[in-house]
Amino acid sequence: MYTVLVVTAHPDDMEIACAGTLLKCKERGDRVVVCHLSSGNQGHEVIMPDELRTMRAAEAQKSGALGGFEVMWGGFDDLEIYDNKESRDKVVRIIRKVDPDFIITHDPDDYMPDHVATSKLVFDACFTATLPHYDMEHPGKSRLTPVYYMDTLCGVNFNPTEYVDVTNFIDKKLEMLNCHESQIVWMRDHDNIDFPDMVKVCCRYRGFQCGADYAEGFKQCQVYLKGTTKRYLP
Repeated sequence: MYTVLVVTAHPDDMEIACAGTLLKCKERGDRVVVCHLSSGNQGHEVIMPDELRTMRAAEAQKSGALGGFEVMWGGFDDLEIYDNKESRDKVVRIIRKVDPDFIITHDPDDYMPDHVATSKLVFDACFTATLPHYDMEHPGKSRLTPVYYMDTLCGVNFNPTEYVDVTNFIDKKLEMLNCHESQIVWMRDHDNIDFPDMVKVCCRYRGFQCGADYAEGFKQCQVYLKGTTKRYLP
């Protein structure tokens, strides 16, 4: 039984890229904690940011409840996740509080600034969190933690090194994604796509690569002290 911490930029990023894997983690008895760093308050053509912030929090809680996940927030708004000490310290405190066995987050070569900043902050914070004399106002020390990068949107510039068969969880994954009603509208109006269909097709594509009906792809962060002989992904 493991504790897995997923750090995303926005509500719905988890459902897109790794909800099936997390549902599989829950099935084996893991504790799953999802932290959305940003409120997602800019993700609509019509709804204003203050109203959308509240809506997206409710959507994320509804989805998290379906999966049996704990949901946390980082306290940022969209496009306000910066690679600086204040932001890193927030992530350090999240990691120390959760004390995960492994972390899943965005790929450092993703498509938008919040995703890229989140990836960098997690990389920096999961080392910083191990230093016992850092941030003495919030003392503690976490373990050295393996980090897995989840797929980019539509898999652009992402070549998985590990796959998780999510065939038995694809319907639940899409049910969770559909909780984010504001974003289904946003993606239709802003990007001209059927969001749930796109996500299902991408999982099917990853499935073709690994011999499953549906799959999610990951890359392990391969740097000193983050390698492991264990298979943490289910």
